[in-house]
This record gives sequence, C-alpha cells and structure tokens, in this order.
Amino acid sequence: MALIRLLSLPFRAPLLLVLFGVALVLGNHWTIQQAHLGSGQSLWQQLFWPIELLQVVLVVVCCTMPDLLMRQVSLLMASSRVITLVVSLLLVVTCGLILMRANLLVNVLILSSAVLLARLDLTRIGVVPPPWVTVLGLASWLLLGIWVGHQLPGPLALAMV
Repeated sequence: MALIRLLSLPFRAPLLLVLFGVALVLGNHWTIQQAHLGSGQSLWQQLFWPIELLQVVLVVVCCTMPDLLMRQVSLLMASSRVITLVVSLLLVVTCGLILMRANLLVNVLILSSAVLLARLDLTRIGVVPPPWVTVLGLASWLLLGIWVGHQLPGPLALAMV
C-alpha cells in the first residue's frame, strides 16, 4: 500500500511533475552549454557538471531546510561581532558576484521557485516528512530529471535529422 502511495505522489501533487520538467529542461540546457564551452580538457570543461549539480543540491537544501539553516547562521552570528562582519561580507560579496552573472541567477531562481512550489504542493496533500527525507527525495527527483534531460538530444541534433 505504501508503494502505491509513493508511486501516485506525482499525480496527487502535480507540481512534482513541474519540478521534474524543470529538471529536464535544465539538464538539456546545461548539456548545450557544455557543448558551447568546447571539447577539450580545460578546467571549466571538467568542473562544469560537478558545479551545476552542487548548485542543485545547495538550492534544494536551502529551500527545504531554511529554518535549520537560519537558526545555525543566527547562532553563529550572535557569538561574535567579528563573525557577524565576516558572514555579512561573505553574503554581500556572494550576492554581488551572482548578480553580476545574471545567467547563473536565472537558473537558481527557476530551480528554487520550482522546489518551493513542489514543497507547497506536498504540504497541501499532507505529506510532510522530516527535512532530511525531503532533501533526499527532492534532490533525487531533480537529479533524475537532469540526467534524463542530459540524455535527450539538443535542438541542434533534432534540426539535423
């Protein structure tokens, strides 16, 4: 009975299907971006997929466990003025760098809004597992979608056929 409930979850919470679709599109888009980087053994070519997948996992963690993360950051910042200054500067510099690279920000915003909508839909149907289970489930769901999107042919391959 539990297996049937798990398998019917994307149909009871349709925003999980939207999240999977976003993952498909991002996986295909990142494959095309990797092709534009060139075929070589450059450092960016080798680090492209690990960086993108790390970005996905960080977005899922930040969107799934914001209360735990904010509590830890607040406790850390309350311990010392120096740590408060360092954390504030780190946030400002990081946000500034991300805003300078708007293309990276667009992917993060799309991904985070899809994750938050999927969490809202899961809450609507009454599925509220512990945060670490939600992180593992949503990250697995996203990584599966990205992998399938990576396997799909790009628009240029379809035009040549």
